[in-house]
Amino acid sequence: MADHARSDDPAVQAQLDRFAQLSPGRDILGLERIAALLDAVGNPHLALPPVFHVAGTNGKGSTCAFLRAAVESAGLTAHVYTSPHLVRFNERIRVAGRLIEDGALAALLKEVLDAAEQADIGPSFFEATTAAAFLAFARTPADVAIIEVGLGGRLDATNIIASPVMTGIAQLGLDHEAFLLDPSNGPAFPPLERIGFEKAGIAKSSAPLVTMDYPDGVAARVNEVAAAAGTRVISRKSGWDCALYLGQLHYRDAVGKLSLPLPRLAGEHQAMNAGLAIAMLRHQHMVDIPESALRAAMGWAHWPARMQLLADGPLKRLAPSASELWLDGGHNPNAATMIAQFFSSGEKVDLVIGMLANKDAAGFLSLLAPIAQSVTAVPIAGHECHSPDELSAIAQSLGIETTATAPDLADALCQIDARRPDTAARIAILGSLYLAGVALAQNDQLPD
Repeated sequence: MADHARSDDPAVQAQLDRFAQLSPGRDILGLERIAALLDAVGNPHLALPPVFHVAGTNGKGSTCAFLRAAVESAGLTAHVYTSPHLVRFNERIRVAGRLIEDGALAALLKEVLDAAEQADIGPSFFEATTAAAFLAFARTPADVAIIEVGLGGRLDATNIIASPVMTGIAQLGLDHEAFLLDPSNGPAFPPLERIGFEKAGIAKSSAPLVTMDYPDGVAARVNEVAAAAGTRVISRKSGWDCALYLGQLHYRDAVGKLSLPLPRLAGEHQAMNAGLAIAMLRHQHMVDIPESALRAAMGWAHWPARMQLLADGPLKRLAPSASELWLDGGHNPNAATMIAQFFSSGEKVDLVIGMLANKDAAGFLSLLAPIAQSVTAVPIAGHECHSPDELSAIAQSLGIETTATAPDLADALCQIDARRPDTAARIAILGSLYLAGVALAQNDQLPD
């Protein structure tokens, strides 16, 4: 089924089942189908509140979480569209601060798919869900809409938004190369420059483009795209900057300096994502976000499966006593670098790894090897994935002495417990957002 979407609500599931009828050949990037589909349902994207549009390889979801927290801390309301979901499809669509209800979701999906069939459009899964989200947002008042790019930027369905109030690009790295480096639908730039070119495609003349600090070649491509769109780039190190020291997040731009609490989200990379969100908010004039709201957002922002320390629950109780059980859905080398940095101090980590077949498992694991106490490899049920035996062999080839395979997360944690009885450990479940969703569901921690 498209995107492996499931729902406990029969009415929602009935609509999700209809996605199975969409041809995989239609699931390609481009704006033609989403334009036609939105026209068929009344062009709801033209009736959205001020839009903050966020792209990036890693960190765009976290940036959206910081944006939402700041908006709500200011007493305002936000629509939020993100992907993928971890446990429930509803997580993708937050309407005026609340996850969409099953009844409303089922009706919107039916409306979109009925319109698509009548107009013989044949949208992709993501295009149809984007149209449903925009319908929900257009029909409910809110102060802002925060929209996360699904894949790339230039040809992503969300790029149908013509006049956002602000655009931003988070960290860049190699991922989804089959789509984003396809020579048939874009220029033959060096890989990371091509990624920058695709992400910068969200640039619009209506808004500045706020970015992280990229290598010179990548930054040049981003600047070229922005200039062609008629806008300017506000990049980290030149237009804004932030740093961690003395237990605070220190931010500066042309307006002034801020000293803020450290974010609740763990890791230095999350502080940089917070900085990007702050820069986006401070370089626009449509929505008033006071400094007090930015301060509150540091503690309020939450984004599941991004260096998340799992609470007590059925899955956590299978780990060795008093152990830390961390969860991160990162699945590319850029994410592995940030994870390794996070665990670089303290004792080594027992890793539980599952990865989709189209991900660079060797590249991912090679960056984690220095912090790995052990690797226990698991499959990702219902998905094409690297086999546990393959992942274990890669780990062994990298010099990780203790490797094992397990049929599922529960067995993997039980194996770690057997190897380290009554010994506290640091354990991290990594490699896939789909696997992260399984972990959250099994630990009774549904994203809200």
